[in-house]
Amino acid sequence: MKKMLFGAFALAMATACTSDNAVTETQDSQGGDFAVAERRSCPSEEIRDEMLANDPAARARAADIENSTARFIQDKTLGRVLADGTVEIPVVVNVLYRTAAENISDAQIQSQIDVLNADYSGTNADATKIPTEFKSVSAGNTGIKFRLVKTVRKATKTRSWRTNDAMKKSSQGGIDATDPSQYLNMWVVGDMGSILGYATFPESAGLWNDGVVMAKNYFGKTSAAPYNLGRTTTHEVGHYLNLRHIWGDGTCATDYVDDTPTQQDKNFGVPSYPQYDVCGGVSRSVMFMNYMDYVDDAAMYMFSAGQKARMQAIVATSGVRAGLRNL
Repeated sequence: MKKMLFGAFALAMATACTSDNAVTETQDSQGGDFAVAERRSCPSEEIRDEMLANDPAARARAADIENSTARFIQDKTLGRVLADGTVEIPVVVNVLYRTAAENISDAQIQSQIDVLNADYSGTNADATKIPTEFKSVSAGNTGIKFRLVKTVRKATKTRSWRTNDAMKKSSQGGIDATDPSQYLNMWVVGDMGSILGYATFPESAGLWNDGVVMAKNYFGKTSAAPYNLGRTTTHEVGHYLNLRHIWGDGTCATDYVDDTPTQQDKNFGVPSYPQYDVCGGVSRSVMFMNYMDYVDDAAMYMFSAGQKARMQAIVATSGVRAGLRNL
């Protein structure tokens, strides 16, 4: 494919168009001569061809652009990218229940999908709370959507689950993932003690345990305040799409995102804005309302543009989760 694309690109360079553009000499109102084209002419292509002919680095960049453009167009043709350019990730929800209450309803599951779509498109109602200071770096629409494909349910005798991935193995009473290279698998269990949820990072892409695990009280819209708005899953899916905790899991550590202010540690509860941290001798207003902090559901309502770029890189045709680009 790459050879074909580059070959076509080289051919286009070799056959750059030339044309004779007739002009008519006339005079302006002051009696001076100027040229009036008889036919419309745009020299942009010729100027570009000259640059490409003399600049190998420019040729390489142009070839890369053409190849990536062709891949994107192919994805649209195959129905892997929506008409508006966004990527829609197919989701499988695996429900493990011991009691009737743990066998969560379809409505609760759909509420979580709705929350994800609102949060990742920047259409969440509380996005209006984003401080002016951070609006310029807000992600807005990340270009990532979610669609529920199916729900798999299974009764279990397990009273409480841990983070050993047993819920992902049918041999241990769990549910095996539905092709994790093609689908985002979510496992919803009755209880995980003090753990609300956890996720695998992209290095696990396509492996048997790849996906997100959530305790049922924190999945979708529930009555389990202050974690009742579905934001825990928003947070965990962020990890799945290669986002780190905003404080970098260390004192004044990095989350590898330039536009999230460095902060000393995680935040809890509902902090008052502005909140300042000092890192490296610099006092900064921190973005505690970011989905990748630890604040209450009602206090988190934004991603940053830098986080958006990281997520898009993961689901791009060249990304490790490119297999999710299926409908």
